[in-house]
Amino acid sequence: MPPPPAPAAVEAFSEDLTQRTFRYFWETTDTRMCLAPDRWPSLTFSSIAATGFALTAYGIGAERGYVTREEAAKRTRDCLKFYWDAPQGAAAKDITGYKGFFYHFLKYDDGTRHATTELSTVDTTLFLGGALFAQSYYDRDDPVEAEIRDLAERIYRRVEWDWALRGSTGTKARNYPASQGITMGWKPEDGWQPADWVGYNEGMLVYILALGSPTHPVGKAAWDKGWAARLDEDWGSFYGYEHLQFEPLFGHQYSHVWVDFRGIQDEFMRGKGIDYFENSRRATLSQRAYGIDNPNDWKEYSGDLWGWTASDGPKYSRDEYAVNGKLRTFFTYTARGVSSVRVVDDGTIVPTAAGGSIPFAPEVTIPALMAMRDRYGERVYDKYGFKDAFNPSFTFTQADSRTGPVDPKLGWVAADHLGIDQGPILAMMENHRSGLVWRTMRKNPHIRRGLERIGFTGGWLDQPQQ
Repeated sequence: MPPPPAPAAVEAFSEDLTQRTFRYFWETTDTRMCLAPDRWPSLTFSSIAATGFALTAYGIGAERGYVTREEAAKRTRDCLKFYWDAPQGAAAKDITGYKGFFYHFLKYDDGTRHATTELSTVDTTLFLGGALFAQSYYDRDDPVEAEIRDLAERIYRRVEWDWALRGSTGTKARNYPASQGITMGWKPEDGWQPADWVGYNEGMLVYILALGSPTHPVGKAAWDKGWAARLDEDWGSFYGYEHLQFEPLFGHQYSHVWVDFRGIQDEFMRGKGIDYFENSRRATLSQRAYGIDNPNDWKEYSGDLWGWTASDGPKYSRDEYAVNGKLRTFFTYTARGVSSVRVVDDGTIVPTAAGGSIPFAPEVTIPALMAMRDRYGERVYDKYGFKDAFNPSFTFTQADSRTGPVDPKLGWVAADHLGIDQGPILAMMENHRSGLVWRTMRKNPHIRRGLERIGFTGGWLDQPQQ
């Protein structure tokens, strides 16, 4: 095992990664309609979740001095104004959202629904994470900052969380028929989608915002009989680390971008004697242990080259290519990950897996990112930080991969950056370095209200609100 990098090298890298990833959001997000790209440089459509990360990025950039506070505030104000004014309604076309929720993907030309994408509760939540961060960050007695606070409040109050509650939809969820939780999505063509936010996953922030709503809240039963209904089933051990199982690391990261779970506990975590921050730390360390063990014998895996979550991949195939003497299956975009429940691993390493977990285990995540940069250079780490993924085992230049270039020695690397993978890298690096996003969101009354209604206690929740 190589020695840990020197503190000065870690700080220099952390600053460089922060600045590059901030520039991704600042330079690629449309300023007229605030449409953060789902991916770049491929131009497909905008992602409402990526826009939430962009709103968070603007405050980070202002705090770091990459742009002025006035520049960040103006862009944030214009962004929130666009989404407040954007058309809402039940129609299938020429609409940005409905009942306060937003469609998952939006067209670049006018910011309305892309194709037949769903009205997404979780992607709306990630957008709201950015909006509420802006509401609490821009706190000065200034006309633009006051307008930011007002727009964020109106956008949040407009969301009808109770409408998205399974009990109000008249149908049962396929993934958990007894659910009384919040549905994943809705389409005007066929109504509610068949799955709810049940079990340990990235949907925790959905419930925090839904219970915290001052206008259309759901009750605690939604948490108890929805997201938390089967946490006992999700508890397990992987590579010696006991924690709630969810194989892609994004499920352990997204809610943590905006909520500081250190020292606060709900009923389930009080029973386990840990908090959700420690749970995510264990998930991160178990993934690294899997990388060290490398039970499926992929190329390059080690304690410094590891990490699996949803990402692009080299190609969809069925046992067409041999790696280390074994026929392998490869995938394009999929939810990669490893846990005691299942392993979805095709040799693709995803930088945001380590990057979005930086605060949980900085002693292993930052050296991993530095090793990726050092090993693969500009192929993986360019002017906007890390490309979405790379696969050292996929060296098959004859395979006609359409998702990125293939080198016969170094393997495949994604052609694109993905906004929802860039966002956690930037925000979680900042949470590690300064605590900015967590510190800011602890002041937001909606976040506090949602946590307290769920039953979280301890830590900063037991301290007077500042």
